[in-house]
Amino acid sequence: MSPKKKVHFEISERKILLRFVDYSLVLFTVFLVGYFTGLEYFQVTETNYSWMIVLLVYLSFFTSIFELYNLQIASNQFETIRNIVFVTIGTVVFYVLTPYLTLSLPSNRIQILYFIASIILPLLGWRLFYINFLASHRFLKKVILICNADQLDELVFSLEKVDPNYKIIGYINTNLSSDKTRYKIPKINLDKLEEHVYMDGISEIVVASQKSVSITVEIYNTLISLLEKGVQIREFSQVYEEMTYRIPVHYADRDFYRYFPFSRSNQNKLYRTTIRVLEILTSIVGLLFCMVIIPFVWIGNLLGNRGALFYMQERVGLNGKTFQIVKFRSMVTDAEKNGAVFAAKNDSRVTKFGKFLRKTRLDEFPQFYNILKGDMAVIGPRPERPFFVKEISEIMPFYETRHVVKPGLTGWAQVNYSYGESIDESLIKLQYDLFYIKHRSLFLDLNITLKTISTILFYRGH
Repeated sequence: MSPKKKVHFEISERKILLRFVDYSLVLFTVFLVGYFTGLEYFQVTETNYSWMIVLLVYLSFFTSIFELYNLQIASNQFETIRNIVFVTIGTVVFYVLTPYLTLSLPSNRIQILYFIASIILPLLGWRLFYINFLASHRFLKKVILICNADQLDELVFSLEKVDPNYKIIGYINTNLSSDKTRYKIPKINLDKLEEHVYMDGISEIVVASQKSVSITVEIYNTLISLLEKGVQIREFSQVYEEMTYRIPVHYADRDFYRYFPFSRSNQNKLYRTTIRVLEILTSIVGLLFCMVIIPFVWIGNLLGNRGALFYMQERVGLNGKTFQIVKFRSMVTDAEKNGAVFAAKNDSRVTKFGKFLRKTRLDEFPQFYNILKGDMAVIGPRPERPFFVKEISEIMPFYETRHVVKPGLTGWAQVNYSYGESIDESLIKLQYDLFYIKHRSLFLDLNITLKTISTILFYRGH
C-alpha cells in the first residue's frame, strides 16, 4: 500500500518551472510570429541566431531584477502584471540599443510593436494561468510535524508563512507534559501515524525536536519503518533552511560548528582574489559616481539636513577588528545625544532628505572608500557598532560568527530583511547572514547584486 500523494511543487521546482516556461514561451512566440508573418525582424537563420541568445540574456536579467521568481510576488496578480510590463520595457529597450549582436532596426517600425507583444502576451497569459491554477491550494504539500507542543506555534508560523502551499495537518507531541497550542492542528497518536500518512496523502514528516532524548525508541522505530516504506522524513533545520534561506540558529546548540560547515569559498584563494579584484574595480567606479553626486547631495544636505555632509562611525569588521565607516549623513545633528539606539523604520531622527538618501542607498556610496581600503567588501553582513555587537552577543552566542567574513555594503540579510530594530529582528538578520557565510559563492553574490538593484528600483532601502 502506498501513500495517496497529491501533486505538489517544491519551492525550487516552482522557480525552475517559472523560468523554463517564461523563456520557452517567449522564444516560441517570437518564432511563430516570424514564421507566420514573414517579418524580417523575427527571422532566424544559421548566421543570425545570436540575437535570440542576447534576448534570453536580457530576459533573464530583467525577470530577476523585477522579481518574477519571488514566489510571494509571483502569486500576486497586480504585482505580477506590473513587473511583466517593466520586464518587457527593459528587455526591448536594451535589446534594441545593443549594437552588432542584435538585428538592425526594421524599416517598418510596426515590427517593434509585434516584438513587444511577443514578449508581454505569452508572459501575461502564462503567469495568470500560474496564479489561478498552479499557485492555488490544489497543490498543497501535506506535512506531519514531530515536535514539542510548545514549539508548534512557532514552527507552523515559520514554515507556512514562507510557503502557503506547505500545510501542516497534524503533529506528534514529544513532550507529554505540555499540549497547549494556538493553532488548531490535530494531535496524532503515534500508533496512528502510519495510517495518517497513507490515508491523508502525507508528502513528508518533519522532525523538529531540539533534544534527541525527546525522540523515544517507539518514535524512532516507527520512523525507521516508514522510511523503509519510502516515506520522506527530514529534520526541521534542513527544511527551514531550504524554505527560508536562513539558518535556524535558535534551534542549534553552542557547538554548532559540528553541523554548520562554512562555505569553502571563504578559504578559496581563487574566489577571494577574484572577488577582491572586482571589489577594487567596483569601488573605483562607485567613488567616481560619488564624486559626481556630491554637489547635489551637498545642496540637499544644506537645505534638508543642515549639518556636516559626511559622518564617520566605529564599526566591527573582519575578525572583530574595528574601523571607521564613512557615509553621507542622513540624521539630525546629535542624533544619539541620549545614547546609542537601534535605527527604526520611521525613525524621527532621520531627516526628510536623509530618508531619500537611505531609500535610494545613496547614503552608502562613500563606503566604497572603505571597500577600496579593504575594511569592507561589496557583499557581506552589515557592519555593526561595537556597542550593539557586545549587547547582542551576550544574548546570541552565534552573533560574532558574522565576523569570519568582511562586512559588506550590501548582503543577503540587507536584501531580504530591511530592518533590525530590536534584538528579535537582529536574530532574523543573523540567520540570513549565517546562510550567506555557509553558502557563499559567486552565484549567491550575483543573486544578492540583482536583489540589491531591485531594492533600489522599488525604493525599499532602509
